[in-house]
Amino acid sequence: MRLGVALAAALTLSGCVVAVGNNSPAPPPPVANPKLAGMQYLYGSAEADAISRQAWNALVTYTADRVRHPVRDSVVLDEDATLDSPRFVSCAGKRPAAVFDVDETVLLNLGFEQDDLTGRAGRAFSDRWRAWEQSDGHAVLPTPGAAAAIADLRTMGVTVIFNTNRDDAAGAARAIEAAGLGPAVHGDTLFVRTDTNTGDNKDARRWRIADRYCVIAMGGDQLGDFSELFNDPASVSQRRAKADGPRVAALWGRGWFVFPNPVYGKALKGMPDDIFPADRRWHPTGEQ
Repeated sequence: MRLGVALAAALTLSGCVVAVGNNSPAPPPPVANPKLAGMQYLYGSAEADAISRQAWNALVTYTADRVRHPVRDSVVLDEDATLDSPRFVSCAGKRPAAVFDVDETVLLNLGFEQDDLTGRAGRAFSDRWRAWEQSDGHAVLPTPGAAAAIADLRTMGVTVIFNTNRDDAAGAARAIEAAGLGPAVHGDTLFVRTDTNTGDNKDARRWRIADRYCVIAMGGDQLGDFSELFNDPASVSQRRAKADGPRVAALWGRGWFVFPNPVYGKALKGMPDDIFPADRRWHPTGEQ
């Protein structure tokens, strides 16, 4: 027996594996959750941290310039504006404000997304999200750079307003406070989905805010955080073209600031033929 033990130990140390009395095949490796890559990037990577800080730094710099040099118009599209012919709500007689989405813009929903990745499969999203909205907020963090940037904006005299598609105003305020980004007062500096009868469409809430304030900067992780016009029915390429139109393209980084989110949302659409232009496809010679 000692010889057998010594032989097994030697084989183990040499990197060999000896199966004794078990000829069954090894179990297949676990299938990776399709959401894992996006979560690795957004919640774990240094690159996403850097992009977030880059956006916040640019936003603070831009806003400081607008405070020093007041403008005639806000960055909120007027009610009859189009993306091809954008017109903006006037700033006349209004105090400056910056308007932000909440989820994956000013805070990261770490607890909810970790549960989505590792929790029991087959659960209803709506039930889990409702429970998350009503939770104590301990499992969130500010997006990298958000806390310092929002503090800087307030020091400049810019009112910070949150416009979220959460339903629970008290829960939203609790999460914002837990992330160190408050205060957020419902109906004043916090607006939620149930404040209007337009569902996820944020335009009515934006116009309500722009009636009171000169909105000089907006931030979000979805294009609907800037205008619902981006969410009109369109193909993947058509929607991308909307963001690249000559009048709209000038707003990115100059009043409109986008934060990374490869985890969920309207950006995550399209099959290969939708994504890659027909005249820009390639395979090695002889393949396909």
